[in-house]
Amino acid sequence: MSLKLGVPSKGRLMEKTFEWFAKRDITLSRTGSDREYAGAVDGVKGVDLVLLSAGEIPRELAAGRIHLGVTGTDLVQEKLPLWEQQVEEIEGLGFGHADLILAVPQVWVDVETIDDLDAVAAAFRAQHGHRLRIATKYHRLVREFLTDAGVADYQLIDSQGATEGTVKNETAEMVADITSTGETLRANHLKLMSDGLVLRSQATLWRSRVAKCSTEEKATLTHFLDRLQA
Repeated sequence: MSLKLGVPSKGRLMEKTFEWFAKRDITLSRTGSDREYAGAVDGVKGVDLVLLSAGEIPRELAAGRIHLGVTGTDLVQEKLPLWEQQVEEIEGLGFGHADLILAVPQVWVDVETIDDLDAVAAAFRAQHGHRLRIATKYHRLVREFLTDAGVADYQLIDSQGATEGTVKNETAEMVADITSTGETLRANHLKLMSDGLVLRSQATLWRSRVAKCSTEEKATLTHFLDRLQA
């Protein structure tokens, strides 16, 4: 048996992850075509590479099917309700930075803070007969954030496409989305709320707390993590 390391299977996240490990004299490589999700680890024995989508890695860690995985903080905390019991954060990798934020239309000149939003949400429901709609892919994180802030008069609308466009398309009144520069928000005439930062995210190496390890695999894991810290 070998330790299983899950990393993103394509795009910039995969490339940056490969570079990060290469700087630590561990070479990750895809062993098949771009359509195949097979990979190899050179530089340390007893570790197998598993190529997965970034969104699948939290689930595989929580199920114990992989021992280590690289994915975003946002995906772990959104997809795993008890994430601190299921995974351990080993190290932020210093790339893939993005913020999960709340944004409202720029024309809402009186809405800058969460307190403003609470007042507007109540007025919106009274005027329109339904709750203010927030488009997002991050239901758990946004709901917990707004609950802690005392905002209740809203409903979350699932968005799996271009979230920023939902306000223009009139399927939502505001959005909660990941942004790195804010340019897409501004292009869609949206503005960040001054205290609307829900979560700062980056690509991170995680260890599964539930994956089974033999004595030999535990020794391999310790050696592997020591190599990364060297």
